[in-house]
Amino acid sequence: MNISTSESTSEIKLNPSWLKHLDAEFKSEYMINLKSFLKEEIKKKKTIFPKGPNYFEALNRTGFDKVKVVILGQDPYHGEGQAHGLSFSVPMGVRPPPSLLNILKEIRSDLKKEPSVKDDLSSWADQGVLLLNSVLTVEMGKPASHAGRGWEAFTDKIIHLLNDKREHLVFILWGSYAQKKGAFIDRKKHFVIESVHPSPLSAHRGFMGSRPFSKANEYLKKTGQTEINW
Repeated sequence: MNISTSESTSEIKLNPSWLKHLDAEFKSEYMINLKSFLKEEIKKKKTIFPKGPNYFEALNRTGFDKVKVVILGQDPYHGEGQAHGLSFSVPMGVRPPPSLLNILKEIRSDLKKEPSVKDDLSSWADQGVLLLNSVLTVEMGKPASHAGRGWEAFTDKIIHLLNDKREHLVFILWGSYAQKKGAFIDRKKHFVIESVHPSPLSAHRGFMGSRPFSKANEYLKKTGQTEINW
């Protein structure tokens, strides 16, 4: 998938283990239409986050066969310098947004230790945590501006693939949006952790104290997998 930008024409990076499962999706009508939409938005000089090479960073960083945990977000951060293709994550040195601050706070409470990260969650992705947003792009300053353009069908396909072809995964679904998107997950094959969203608007209503990180590690250990260094 090539997207022409004002800066360059970049081949979007995608781990080959995903490409063999998703090749047909890239040739589908909805993805062709999505590509055209993104090109038009760029042609209109709109700023889109993350940058083109990072649209699929979650899939590029965590191969299909390496996934152990899925943390499902909604759409990328829409502020300058924040989004880099991993849900809830910001590049190293960028001030963590409020939801991420609450995630880090819950790690301290849950695991009684300092988090292994403070902004960039790439090390989680490298351990098998698929940090997947439902929508993979956004216009600067306009949350949910690329909703309904086709990304949701693409990420639904990803979740279906993991649900059908893998076993003993942990799906962490924060908030009603993620829970609705993951409602079909087979809970006999996989472990689903649900709570309200870590946003400051809702975190006090059940996210804080929900202990998702220890629960995920307990399940991974029970199923013979390596725990995540959160």
